[in-house]
Amino acid sequence: MAKRQHRRPGGPRDTAPWPGGHRDSAPWLYGLHAVAAALANPARRCRRLVVAAQSRDEVGDRLAAAARAGGHGLTAEVADRRDLEALLPPGAVHQGVGLLAEPLPEPSLEDVLAAAVGAPLVVLDQATDPRNVGAVLRSAAAFGVVAVVVQDRHAPPATAALAKAASGALEKVPLVRVTNLSRALDAIKAAGYWITGLDGRGEVPLPAADLAGARALVLGAEGRGLRRLVAEHCDTLARIPMTDAVESLNLSNAAAIALYELARHRT
Repeated sequence: MAKRQHRRPGGPRDTAPWPGGHRDSAPWLYGLHAVAAALANPARRCRRLVVAAQSRDEVGDRLAAAARAGGHGLTAEVADRRDLEALLPPGAVHQGVGLLAEPLPEPSLEDVLAAAVGAPLVVLDQATDPRNVGAVLRSAAAFGVVAVVVQDRHAPPATAALAKAASGALEKVPLVRVTNLSRALDAIKAAGYWITGLDGRGEVPLPAADLAGARALVLGAEGRGLRRLVAEHCDTLARIPMTDAVESLNLSNAAAIALYELARHRT
């Protein structure tokens, strides 16, 4: 028997992929927190909101309030859950909502540094997992980080999966892409920041590190750690004290621990 085809809400014009090909690179966001935060963000250009009929009563009021807060005049389309799922990447944990939205404008590092006034920065060296980067953004928002800086060639795009993992933080903490991470670290230093790299071979335990003043934290990918040239651009290399039961921590876990320590030194 042929598999039943489910009609996609809005007709064939919405079935074409966004430039980039795979559906996960399309501008559909999903998940209640990610969608509500995007709707509440005036900088987002939101085009279409789809809510599963089964979730309308539970989420409708919150999404309508978010759209008003962001100045978006969108009215939610109500669709069958299967029709919503046909618009989203396979396996998307969507919580009954999907939002067609254009990518956020990407600020330059220079603009971020000009507005930072000493607020903490996070720099990621070759972090390629979108869920890890999204989780780092979530911790960054929780601890007042002004931006997360990544190298363009070794970082994931701001896909729906990244936005879902960020749980709304992608709308609050800019993801800044740079061509060369070493040059970016030089620019951050020139703006008055001290740079602390997190590395298992660091000479000082993180709780004992000097984290006062304007600080940028640099974290490498799980397992590989910081590249040599990136590590050489750090003023200090610190390590998270841990037992030998595990070789390393997940990037997002390490970021949360480091940002908590940084927050303790700032209060």
